[in-house]
Amino acid sequence: MGDGRWGGAERWRSAGGTLGRVIVVWAVSTLTMLILAGLLPDFELQSADGDSFTRTALTAAAAAGAFGLLGALVWPLIVRALLLVPALVLGLLVFFLNGSMLLVALWLIPDGRGAANPETAVVVAAVMSAVASATSTGLAVRDDDAYRRRLYRLTGRTRPRASVEAPEQVPGTVFLQLDGVGHHVLRDAVADGLMPTVAAWLADGHRLTPWRTDWSSQTGASQLGILHGSNEDVPAFRWYEKDTGRLMVSNRPASAVELQRRAVRRTGDGGLLTVDGASRGNLFSGGADQLALVLSMAARRGPRNRSRAGYFAYFSDPANAVRTAGSFVAECVREILQSTRALLRRDTPRVSRGGTYPFVRAFATVLERDVVVSAVMGDMLGGRTAVYADLVAYDEVAHHSGPHGRDTDQVLRRLDRSIALIATVAEHAPRPYRIVLLSDHGQSAGETFEGAYGLTLKELVRAGCGLPVPRRVRRTRSGSEARDAARDALRLALHRPVDETGEAERELPARSSEPLVLASGNLGLVSFPDVPHRMTREEIDRRHPALLRTLAHHPGVGFVLVASAEHGSVVLARGGVEVPVAELDDGGPLAVFGPGAARAVRRTDGFPHVADIMVNSMYDPATGTVHAFEEQIGSHGGLGGEQSHPFLLSPPELSPPVGAGEELVGAEQVHRVLRRWLRECSGPQVPLAISPPPEESESSIPVDRPVAQDKNH
Repeated sequence: MGDGRWGGAERWRSAGGTLGRVIVVWAVSTLTMLILAGLLPDFELQSADGDSFTRTALTAAAAAGAFGLLGALVWPLIVRALLLVPALVLGLLVFFLNGSMLLVALWLIPDGRGAANPETAVVVAAVMSAVASATSTGLAVRDDDAYRRRLYRLTGRTRPRASVEAPEQVPGTVFLQLDGVGHHVLRDAVADGLMPTVAAWLADGHRLTPWRTDWSSQTGASQLGILHGSNEDVPAFRWYEKDTGRLMVSNRPASAVELQRRAVRRTGDGGLLTVDGASRGNLFSGGADQLALVLSMAARRGPRNRSRAGYFAYFSDPANAVRTAGSFVAECVREILQSTRALLRRDTPRVSRGGTYPFVRAFATVLERDVVVSAVMGDMLGGRTAVYADLVAYDEVAHHSGPHGRDTDQVLRRLDRSIALIATVAEHAPRPYRIVLLSDHGQSAGETFEGAYGLTLKELVRAGCGLPVPRRVRRTRSGSEARDAARDALRLALHRPVDETGEAERELPARSSEPLVLASGNLGLVSFPDVPHRMTREEIDRRHPALLRTLAHHPGVGFVLVASAEHGSVVLARGGVEVPVAELDDGGPLAVFGPGAARAVRRTDGFPHVADIMVNSMYDPATGTVHAFEEQIGSHGGLGGEQSHPFLLSPPELSPPVGAGEELVGAEQVHRVLRRWLRECSGPQVPLAISPPPEESESSIPVDRPVAQDKNH
């Protein structure tokens, strides 16, 4: 009897508190509307003849109340109807739709006392939404129940999912991938006070474990291995497949679909997240049913594609769009100021940061972050068992600003705040959560190959083949030496004079197709599309006698991998070094690249789609620098430096990733560790085949089509 009486009293107090907060928010919104009406000449809350202050205040209260009700009842329906609209477009539409709702609210005021032109309505609605959201949050912060209810509302939930059995309190697991943050970067950020949340976790006993990537140290290979247990036959971020005529690029939706399908077929398992999982902001789904900003699902349509649904939780509150828009604009301005400062200081190395890059950076560091963090919060409040989310902000900025410096320090601070927010929300979730931080690769700094030597890898390859190159390339030392070597080799092979362009006389056979040169950070791939098989060293030497020597002897190249009819495959390097892959160890030409380099090269050499020539840039262990073959001063994709050393940060409740004295090597082994942790928390995973039908894979791409140099990986 007493318990029921106290329970009823508690419910009444809760209802009274809620009503009180609604009244306060309404009052603040009314005051805000009065202030805006006084400041904005095109916003009216009075009749043409004028009204008393009391009458105007009542009009503002009516308009604020109507706007609040429309936001609570109609806005979620509008956003849900627009789920097929891309996230950035939806974010812009929010302002116009929010302004339209304000016009409707003013229209509902009796006697037509409210009026505003459309442009002013957008501004007023944005300010009103932001003020109401801030007021509501401030009032709820000291009331755990109210704060929890607000979190549920902001993440599109009203209650935990019924499938979660609260009495068992089985822990869920959240994997947060900090894209591109290497082990050294994280450790230094903690030491410098940039990431206090991570520092507190380490002080509480969390384990920080470095791991070593495969040769292809980039998100496509690493995340495919982590989420799906296999990154076999992923030699780089982009590569050409001779048997299908396809150009595979890891961050193209159709390529991601195909890579995921191959991994599922190879392992016979749907992925890490097949049991009650959610995938947020990733290249691949991991077998999850709940998706948001997942690239491999972006090209698919159907009832299983819920990738757009992740937007709903975020944009269902228009204040989120207002806050994100402000941060988006601020980030664009920040990038322009930072790039201008670097230009005025003549900082080196430096790459172009103009064009659309400020918007690309703002998308990665603001919009993608906000949507993904909101989706993860919703997953935890919904009691989902496993969540894997990728935050790409650091990786994007480090490509253009370098992996170390003030620009990336600011990004690391904001990432730590996102981690802290997720950890706070976990305290209000219906089940306990274990949060694991990890990265997919690091980043290595250094001047670009073109910046250091005056020509691109493609131009060096063309010069080594004796093909025409631009005049500026012929004036560089590398280009001149390569062309001279090509002419001399061709003259020696043919015993015929050769003209200035490197062309022999008519008796030569017709020119073969030109080489296709692709770049993945400091890893270059050279393929000859007209030859259906992987060319051998002997075949390349007969066709282009100076090419391999030009590449292997270049000071910007660390080593070259090529097949050989005599030795199987060989690694070539400066000074005439030639080592068969079967005899390769971590000494010799690979010594500077550290332990495990030989294993990584040997594994890639066995891939069906390895390029005819694999080129890894030089690496200076004294400075930690490499030379990217694309426009990046912070790069990853090959061997050399911090790019090969990501991290895994796990709570002490989970078993150690590896035994004492053992190393964690390769994304596939990381997958096995994460799967083991899921079993420790929630029982074994159930394999689930989710591969899309073959007809949804990427269509063939002509080899003579220009190759876009994607930078966001």
